[in-house]
Amino acid sequence: MQYYSLNHNAPDVDFKTATLYGQAPDKGLYFPKYIPRFSEKFLQNLSTLSSEEIGVEVIRPYIENEIPEADLKRIVSETLNFPIPLVPVNDNIWSLELYHGPTLAFKDIGARFMSRCLGYFAKQIEKRIVVLVATSGDTGGAVAHGFYDVPGIDVVILYPSGKVSPVQEKQLTTLGKNIHALEVKGNFDDCQRMVKQAFTDKELTENIFLTSANSINVARWLPQQFYYLLALKQWNQAQPPVISVPSGNFGNICAGLLANASGMPVDHFVAAVNMNDVVPRYFETKRYEPLPAKATLSNAMDVGDPSNFIRVREIFHDSFPGLSEKMSSEKFTDQQTEAAIEKVYQAFHYTLDPHGAVAFLGLDSYLKKHPGKKGFILETAHPVKFPESVERITGTKIPIPEHVQPIMSAQKKSILIDPDYVQLKQSLSSLF
Repeated sequence: MQYYSLNHNAPDVDFKTATLYGQAPDKGLYFPKYIPRFSEKFLQNLSTLSSEEIGVEVIRPYIENEIPEADLKRIVSETLNFPIPLVPVNDNIWSLELYHGPTLAFKDIGARFMSRCLGYFAKQIEKRIVVLVATSGDTGGAVAHGFYDVPGIDVVILYPSGKVSPVQEKQLTTLGKNIHALEVKGNFDDCQRMVKQAFTDKELTENIFLTSANSINVARWLPQQFYYLLALKQWNQAQPPVISVPSGNFGNICAGLLANASGMPVDHFVAAVNMNDVVPRYFETKRYEPLPAKATLSNAMDVGDPSNFIRVREIFHDSFPGLSEKMSSEKFTDQQTEAAIEKVYQAFHYTLDPHGAVAFLGLDSYLKKHPGKKGFILETAHPVKFPESVERITGTKIPIPEHVQPIMSAQKKSILIDPDYVQLKQSLSSLF
């Protein structure tokens, strides 16, 4: 499989190159040269296949022979070694719980797959590979655990001091070994700015092979198709589902749309967003006009210029009628989000996190306009990651899952730095 830049001013590359570099030289996102099709036999036999068999079937065309079959099976098996259940909320809505992995967030799947692909390719690279990433919480934890103890890879995570939850900080700072946490005395934008500067520093990149692990990388984006097929395996309704996805950078829903383009039956996609409403406005005006991000309760979706939306449009060959037929988008306020958490808890005894609550609102709204249809939401993070808001709204203490409890008493290991690139470069030099 070859990948081309969506800026159309860079050479096509293979999966290995797209994974190692993340972004094309012309700053465009990579996109597969063609969208493969699932066989009818595969779709008909989903209920009889293991998670590993489903994952390998989905991802094999995107990699072809660049990773041998035995290694690919191992990578997929290690990626999907925790449950991803489809749980009923009420008679018409189910929840696909993507938070049963090591860091309690959907990003575990993409991060684990990408880390193992990079680990495989690292054997062929002479320079030291360093994954450098900025995080506001969940991405850092997923990357840290995904890459933990992977041979040939070091990870440096920048996070804003005092601006991540206690669980998130422990996930970032307690692993050690090849995971290094830099605690920045600033905000997420400071962390992101410093990371971007590092990637343009020729002196630095001559000595170490810098790569990133955010959702623009094909090795993090493409495996997110896995859980859509795993949900379909569990879907026992007569009609295809409506799927509501809490959307910020649009990589998650883009993976679902890609799986649908490959033949996975889906009635409709709802891109549920918070007050960062660039996509709902696009559907209203047919104009894409990014704005500065606004802070909300569902903070992982606080994106004013979603980078993966260009991939969404590419799936539909930038045809507005085609896209608008398959996907719609609706925005919701923090007040509506809180009300949804309370209503669902009281009425159905199910606890949503703020992002899942936005998805629930989106699906509930769509189903009311289209009676007779049913669907599921993507519940992308465990409610325990948002204890202040969720416990206040539900009036109930959320227990920390057993497999996460040990890190809460583990010792924090981080290097405190100013929001200054010189200090970041000095820290990288001392580490490597």
